[in-house]
Amino acid sequence: MTYISHLECPKCQRSYAPFRPNNTCQCGAPLLVRYDLDDMGRGISRREIKKRPPGMWRYREFLPVAREENIVSLGEGSTPMLTAGRLGKALGLEHLQIKDEGLNPTGTFKSRGASCGISRCKELGIGKIAMPTAGHAGGAWSCYAARAGIEAFIAMPVDAERVAMLECVLSGAKTWLVRGLISDAGRMISKAAAKYEWFDVATLKEPYRIEGKKTMGLEIAEDFDWGAPDVVIYPTGGGVGLIGIWKAYQELIQMGWVKDKPPKLVAVQAEGCMPIVRAYQEGKESSEFHTGAKTFAGGIRVPKALGDFLVLQAIRETGGTAVAVSDEEIMEGVKLTALTEGMFICPEGGAAIAAARRLVQTGYIQPEDKVVILNTGAGIKYPDIVRPELPVLNPDEEIVL
Repeated sequence: MTYISHLECPKCQRSYAPFRPNNTCQCGAPLLVRYDLDDMGRGISRREIKKRPPGMWRYREFLPVAREENIVSLGEGSTPMLTAGRLGKALGLEHLQIKDEGLNPTGTFKSRGASCGISRCKELGIGKIAMPTAGHAGGAWSCYAARAGIEAFIAMPVDAERVAMLECVLSGAKTWLVRGLISDAGRMISKAAAKYEWFDVATLKEPYRIEGKKTMGLEIAEDFDWGAPDVVIYPTGGGVGLIGIWKAYQELIQMGWVKDKPPKLVAVQAEGCMPIVRAYQEGKESSEFHTGAKTFAGGIRVPKALGDFLVLQAIRETGGTAVAVSDEEIMEGVKLTALTEGMFICPEGGAAIAAARRLVQTGYIQPEDKVVILNTGAGIKYPDIVRPELPVLNPDEEIVL
């Protein structure tokens, strides 16, 4: 069963019935799923959830799929919260943990949104979906669409990661490469979706991806014994995961399951694409399009996010902040994490590491704070970010230090 009560526009507060396909509100804002939390609290307990097998769908009451047979899963969720003592010491932190989303089925946190979104499409009888992507969301949605028997149509920048392209192609998605940014791909998909009657599942153009990403927040809360760390640092492109973590804590606090304050949410962007950081610094409620967006961390190369106003609201309401780091700092974050913890994280995760170092130096984060960093993907999905010059030996040569 599902406890959905309605879909709601966070801008104009219009309500929509949840049991038919919906994209955005009439005013153009994203729609959010709302639940009967009082009824849910009577129907499920923390103790019961604890007894369930691992995986994102152990929180099924918090998710929008009514019938279990419509759940499309590859085993996503329940990713580890790893103590990073050596890295923490290098950054000046006593209590640092990394939530490693690279261990999801498609190698990134995108598996969560794809599982929930595709499950809901299946339940609503949607047979064709379309989306623009920076790479890994397209790969994830293509894989889950294939598992569900749903056709997928994907457009991505020509310089998107090759592994993500291969995921799309091998899982049968019709895939186009675009000489431009994700925003350019988005305009093309939007036009084609209207023409061919595809369901547009671009970031926050449907209400359900965020619900899958919300489970990161549910897991963080459960990992902290239904409490909260002091700070969560999140690499931010479209910002769906950050909004989802914020939404998870709002729901848990309203239900009385979490008594703590929500964690301070920190949005991290690259200096070459920092629309949300700039809007935060200027005290604005939404961002401006970042012209000439450039960073090798493709997941945060989003020049304008549809849900930017929600990201900014989440940051401000939790006492968080927004910070931009250079590509050089991002790469250093990747290398430092591998050197100290043996973890090959994605560039976006490297950005979060760099931001943690910056925020300790400025005093925003105190050494004793409990800090959680989201590594949003596996570094092996970015095989070309490091090209070391290695010695090559003949078989009869000796290894000499």
